[in-house]
Amino acid sequence: MTLLEAYLPVASARPGKVSAAIGPLGPGSPVVARFVVDPTAAEPTSADGLSEVDADVITRTVQAGLDAGVPVVGVLRGTGGDAFGGVATLHGWGVVARMLTRASGQVPVVLVVDGPCLGGPALLLGLADVVILTDDAVAYVSEPAAVARITAVDVSEQALGGAAVHAVQSGVAHVVAPDLPEALAVAADLLDHLPPNQHEPPPVGATTDPFDRRCELACAAVPTDARHSYDVRDVIADIVDHRHVLELRPRFGASVVTAVARIAGQPVGVVANQPCQLAGALDIEGSQKAARFVRWCDGANLPLVTLVDTPGFRPGKDQEWRGMIRHGAQLAFAYAEATVPRLCVLLRKAYGGAFIVMDCKTMGNDVCFAWPSAEVAVMGAAGAVEVLHRKRLSQLPDHDRDAEHAELVAHYEATHLSPRIAAERGYVDEVIDPADTRMVLARSLAALAAKRESLPRRRHANTPL
Repeated sequence: MTLLEAYLPVASARPGKVSAAIGPLGPGSPVVARFVVDPTAAEPTSADGLSEVDADVITRTVQAGLDAGVPVVGVLRGTGGDAFGGVATLHGWGVVARMLTRASGQVPVVLVVDGPCLGGPALLLGLADVVILTDDAVAYVSEPAAVARITAVDVSEQALGGAAVHAVQSGVAHVVAPDLPEALAVAADLLDHLPPNQHEPPPVGATTDPFDRRCELACAAVPTDARHSYDVRDVIADIVDHRHVLELRPRFGASVVTAVARIAGQPVGVVANQPCQLAGALDIEGSQKAARFVRWCDGANLPLVTLVDTPGFRPGKDQEWRGMIRHGAQLAFAYAEATVPRLCVLLRKAYGGAFIVMDCKTMGNDVCFAWPSAEVAVMGAAGAVEVLHRKRLSQLPDHDRDAEHAELVAHYEATHLSPRIAAERGYVDEVIDPADTRMVLARSLAALAAKRESLPRRRHANTPL
């Protein structure tokens, strides 16, 4: 009896809202264990509840994916609490949550929402590796009526839990697609970059893009003046194969870019500071986003490429009160625990604690490169001069102060910011020609293909959640 035969009779013998199958998402796409929750597929006892039978089909499908070692893809077209099902329905969702947790780190888990996903079942979205919402999706834990009754604030379904809200505010949505076919196409594209399970390496694909192609567009995208912004997506696109980048959570934590792509056919996860948002400073949302992405890539055996251009952590009372310390530590923890090949490129600013948590050499990365424009220091030259020479400058006449300040800044830049000084001290492995970035990354990935690293055995680490 095959895995497919083992669990599909459950769905056919006791029809409900859930259908399940093992097979490709589309022509040429990877094989997955797929379940679809659709209230229109049966005569339910309530509009959007899930019965014990339906929960059983989902758990069997996820188990079948684990047994076969293939990704799990779930499509939710309408889920919520079943007032007629009572505690039995709650039990069913608990079983599903436990099974998805078991699948985490073993096989990729992708959930697609194409309708309402309400109440307790909405929490399942937080257990998935990647969540794709369509424009018609709505997800929330407390309904608008409850919000109005308890907080006296009237809010619509879309304003409370629409796709736009989860793309920008909550970060629940990794990708927003216009409709279900497009959402499934995105899922297939994503899974094409991933191994089917934790025991296999990512699938290396054929490419006609030369590994040693010079990155002239990336060079031109980064201004020489560190005060000027730019879109780091232009740099990423020029480094990777055929300029194809699948960005995840593009509008949440926008000061950091997280994406999957390929370099010389090798799938990689890319983390990059975004200088056109908050000047590339790390804030709470950006730190959370990057930390979760790094841990996911590590679990999926995806090598990590980190592009650094950050002036530090975002200052502010709000950031500190909301826990910048904890959330910044999440990113440091994620990188420190990652055992996949880790490559870092310092593009421009690399200042302070934010430089440390962006996978600097002392965090244990395998190779750290720097462009000649990189500035590696505790802080920028202007700020450092203000701290080191404030008293001296304050004693000068106004007409001499600016000239002296400029001279001190130039001296600090030459003495402390040069990447070659960092290379001499072992914090940078090599200062490279920016146009060679793709080539050195491709060669490094090939050299690290056989990397195997083990962490100390323990029950689990205490992640700074």
